[in-house]
Amino acid sequence: MNTVTTETTTNKVQFLADTLAGLQAEPKRMHSKYFYDEVGDHIFQQIMDMEEYYLTDAEMDILSHQTEELANVISAQESPFDLIELGAGDATKSIHLLQELLDKKLEFYYFPIDISDHVISYLEETLPEKLPNLQMKGLNGDYFEMLKRATEISDRRKVVLFMGANIGNMNVAEAADFCKALKELLSNGDILIIGFDLKKNPQQILSAYNDSQGITRSFNLNLLQRINRELDGDFQLENFEHYANYDPETGACKSYLISLKDQHVNIGDSQTIHFKENEYIFMEISQKYSLQDIDELAQSAGFKPVQNFFDENQYFVDAVWKVG
Repeated sequence: MNTVTTETTTNKVQFLADTLAGLQAEPKRMHSKYFYDEVGDHIFQQIMDMEEYYLTDAEMDILSHQTEELANVISAQESPFDLIELGAGDATKSIHLLQELLDKKLEFYYFPIDISDHVISYLEETLPEKLPNLQMKGLNGDYFEMLKRATEISDRRKVVLFMGANIGNMNVAEAADFCKALKELLSNGDILIIGFDLKKNPQQILSAYNDSQGITRSFNLNLLQRINRELDGDFQLENFEHYANYDPETGACKSYLISLKDQHVNIGDSQTIHFKENEYIFMEISQKYSLQDIDELAQSAGFKPVQNFFDENQYFVDAVWKVG
């Protein structure tokens, strides 16, 4: 069995285990990292193009207009480094930073990490064409496992990118644990550049996750369809309804799928999940932060806040944190 087949089998086994654990829990929940198969990647591209989804334009504003300043922060130590991007996606935004770093003739190696093998294949095919001088190696898998692999490949200082408000896919406690665990894998002088969606008008936030065209709805339902495709499930998508809400007090924007009837869903040959009418599956959280929240998160994890980069509307921030 070749390496690709082995990794695919391992990923499917983990997908099944995580799915069953989530659907057998009380309350039921999904793992948001599994949204991103090839179909999910495509739908998320549509989400980023939605009029209501302000996040993409906000961070793009930072990365297309402030890359020189970001590059200056990264290169302040004047030593070679590894640029490691967690959840790289299609690199539409980070390609601006990559180009700036290449233009400055800095010595670095790019490691995009993504749970989607489709994304990594796409990056390895397209980025060398767009950026001929870029040295890169894509890593497909869990953030921390792949970050450890990157540190085994090279002992140069690390600059980690965690963009797109991906930290918002965790609740506040999970985000704190994540940042602490990330810091433990880094060394003094290493840098983390991390994106946060800022608290703002509640209706603006809710509209981004409950759009008029139903694209976010289809993104959530695609995960059920993926279970049907890959795990031999028999979800009937018309029996589930997308629901989102936002709490301005806590900054938590959450999405759910609601069972519209009492029903049973089979997964594989031997697992049956019962849904009561109006029972929900918790699908994902999109946590919003204040600047005070962000500084407190950095300090509690052992990072030192260095600088904040804002878009022109102050909707979003890419925060630079340093170890040591």
